[in-house]
Amino acid sequence: MKRLLVANRGEIAVRVFASARRLGLSTVAVYSEADAEALHVREADAAVRIGPAAARESYLVAEKIIAAAKETEADAIHPGYGFLSENAAFAEAVIAAGLTWVGPPPAAIRAMGLKDAAKALMAKAGVPVTPGYLGEDQDEKALAKEAARIGFPVLIKAVAGGGGKGMRRVDAAADFAAALTSARREAKAAFGDDRVLLETYVTRPRHIEVQVFADAHGNAVHLFERDCSLQRRHQKVIEEAPAPGMDAATREAVTSAAVKAALAVGYQGAGTVEFIADASEGLRGDRIWFMEMNTRLQVEHPVTEMITGLDLVEWQLRVAAGEPLPLSQDQIKLTGHAVEARLYAENTAGGRFLPSTGRLEHLRLPTAVRVDTGVEEDGEITPFYDPMIAKLIAHAPTREAAITALCAACDEVEVWPVRTNAGFLARCLEAPDFIAGDVDTGFIERNLEALTATAEPSSAALSAAATTAIVSGEETLSAQPPSPWRDLLGFRLNAEPATAVRLFRNGQAVLAEAADNAPSRSVLVTDDDEIVVFEAGEALAFSGHPPSADAAEGAGSDGQVRAPMPGKVTAVAVKAGERVTQGQTLLTLEAMKMEHALTAPFEGTVETLAVKLGDQVVEGAVLVVLKGAE
Repeated sequence: MKRLLVANRGEIAVRVFASARRLGLSTVAVYSEADAEALHVREADAAVRIGPAAARESYLVAEKIIAAAKETEADAIHPGYGFLSENAAFAEAVIAAGLTWVGPPPAAIRAMGLKDAAKALMAKAGVPVTPGYLGEDQDEKALAKEAARIGFPVLIKAVAGGGGKGMRRVDAAADFAAALTSARREAKAAFGDDRVLLETYVTRPRHIEVQVFADAHGNAVHLFERDCSLQRRHQKVIEEAPAPGMDAATREAVTSAAVKAALAVGYQGAGTVEFIADASEGLRGDRIWFMEMNTRLQVEHPVTEMITGLDLVEWQLRVAAGEPLPLSQDQIKLTGHAVEARLYAENTAGGRFLPSTGRLEHLRLPTAVRVDTGVEEDGEITPFYDPMIAKLIAHAPTREAAITALCAACDEVEVWPVRTNAGFLARCLEAPDFIAGDVDTGFIERNLEALTATAEPSSAALSAAATTAIVSGEETLSAQPPSPWRDLLGFRLNAEPATAVRLFRNGQAVLAEAADNAPSRSVLVTDDDEIVVFEAGEALAFSGHPPSADAAEGAGSDGQVRAPMPGKVTAVAVKAGERVTQGQTLLTLEAMKMEHALTAPFEGTVETLAVKLGDQVVEGAVLVVLKGAE
């Protein structure tokens, strides 16, 4: 193996290149038109354009990737994660082309790729599996009958799924049909397969997964477990290793089951065996069941690297080259605790988590923790791919110290004008129940209002904004000597000289004091004369100008329902002339692999339906026009 092509993009491509270079391999990147200026392209020794922005025309076209390998004389392909990484046909095509496939055997990928078949195989191998329905009959009535037999709540899961796609919790029989339709539609779009299985829904579930490695010489080991219970819409948000509350006996039970699973399918390379644990009575070996196996490297693999001191990509490359595993099980040691947070480009306000796209005009990431990223300042977040900006990973001797370090790192994030979830991540890490290790997969939903509350600037942030406003010299600012009788801004005798400044934030006027000794905050003045103060992971924007009349109008008050982000129309639930109620779903947009339902702002009639199923829309586009009830 001399030249490695990474059939992926973003931070995982950059991550793989780093290990490959250290091992003396030259590297090749592939990229779509949207990624022509991306960091991973410049990080590689060579790069090949493989098509338009849409993944189905570029990153998901096996023939283009193999052709790029031949063009650049690469002799090995690493798939990263996502895209074609768990596609057995792609693995077979790579091998047939005479290239080294850095991944498990195609037969293992195929065996674990369909959740129903995988669970049946695991049960046969003696691995405990979650009770449910794995049958071939996919008729809606048959599935509804099986759901009633299992008992509600029940979980619908795409047979070919992953990453939470095609997954729905159903709490009552009356809701089953709608949830099944939605799950099937999402599964079909994501995997080209709308078949589902059913599982009993564990009411206090924790997501425990085990990193396994195997080679071609019959060796298989585990690299301990990870806890990925902090999730939103079945998407992981914060991961850690080891799992809090995991005692030695339970660890032995779950890790040995994971190794047994790997051996059962003749596995080679890196894999993750995922389990669901009933945490209602803490972690117990007899209350942990197999869910699925991801036949690739995981997004959260850095926490395992931090607690073991090992390079998992290096292990992948060595196993692919035919070498035995570098260490035996008794040589793999667990040291300290690691926590990872996924920094996404999204606006979390109000719990909507809308994707945020655009150019990263200002980007500052923390330096005291490990940062895995595929973007840089002046790069662009597009609507075509996963909205990850970076992974922030802290490692320390104790869990408490690791959490503290990661929280401080989230506080230091500075991104503008793209919005991020850094403040949301910090609030998750600061939550008393999380610190205590008392979490399950429903933690975020139960605490959503508090975790996504609109950030209010501290007095230090206000002071920093006011001081910057005066220094920038905007004439429209209302700067006056302080008067406690007029503005009540915390007057006290013998205070340092200060000036009261009127600013506008979120359309509302606020008064702030500027002073020579104002507490320091990182501040950015934009080309549009906005003052952005970075505090606790949030970007707090102030203006010296009152909002325009158009901006001050309530969203949707004119009946126009606009696209909150660029995306694709995946469902249209109404037609022109139809009467709707307030809150009723009008249509569904998909952006950055997530679906977002758009609802009626008031009761009325659909006057205009401006889009159809499958349309691509831009942010701000009018999709539906409603006429109020008379």
